Amino acid sequence: MSFTPQEYEACRRLVNMALEEDLGSVGDLTSQAIIPPDLMGQAVLVARQTGVLAGLPAFQQTFAVVDPALSVECLREDGAQVQSGDQLAIVRGCMRSILTAERTALNFVQRLSGIATLTRRYVDAVAGLPCQIFDTRKTTPGWRLLEKYAVRCGGGHNHRMGLYDGILIKDNHLAALAGHPDSVAEAIRLVWRKYGQTMPVEVEVDTLEQFEVALGAAADAVLIVLLDNIDSAAIRQAFRRRNYSAPRMLLEASGKVTLENVRAIAETGVDRISVGALTHSAPALDIGLDYLP
Repeated sequence: MSFTPQEYEACRRLVNMALEEDLGSVGDLTSQAIIPPDLMGQAVLVARQTGVLAGLPAFQQTFAVVDPALSVECLREDGAQVQSGDQLAIVRGCMRSILTAERTALNFVQRLSGIATLTRRYVDAVAGLPCQIFDTRKTTPGWRLLEKYAVRCGGGHNHRMGLYDGILIKDNHLAALAGHPDSVAEAIRLVWRKYGQTMPVEVEVDTLEQFEVALGAAADAVLIVLLDNIDSAAIRQAFRRRNYSAPRMLLEASGKVTLENVRAIAETGVDRISVGALTHSAPALDIGLDYLP
């Protein structure tokens, strides 16, 4: 896998900000003091943990910004399962430049690989069931495109990228319509009146009563119902009702999803499960840069 043009542009902005943050106006004082400017060398990117690799394009771009003369040879591809000790890439060129870029480049590949690794664990947990794992908008500000890329590297799927490319009627939208006697149906009606029924609409419900209202509004349109923090017994009931009354409707579960309970949730029959933890709680994967003679 590799970045889309939009992801490359997002990465370029992040790399520039990260290097400005790290180097300030004077650069790497330590390397400037002790590393001869003409000293050449190489370093290898090594996995120190088992996981899923993501972020090699950001790793490459960081070195290219610091010193375009540096060479980065990738030995593995994003999305690959890696083991502790695996060599992932080799950087060659000016040692001063390699040392200057090292930490920032590692920050990108460690963070994104951590997300890909956690995502793969969730995907593996529901293996064999017709249920897909989705991310959410609970992303690090500025990092959204890259973090959602890492989710795909781990085998997950992207929910909407932002408020601009999808309809999701959430609990606070419904709360704002609380004066209306039937806020769920009214919200769906308002969305369809503005945009027509040409795009999927998702509505979040947290009771079976709200689900029944959404079920009644579904008609022949494409509708996704997000069952938020609803227990497994109620989800199974919603699944049976959906199959009988609106088979085109998609069911998504979210809220308090963990690696321990995700398979049980998937076994209720939902089509998709959204997991905020994929991006907001993924630990970095331990990856290092080892210098070679």
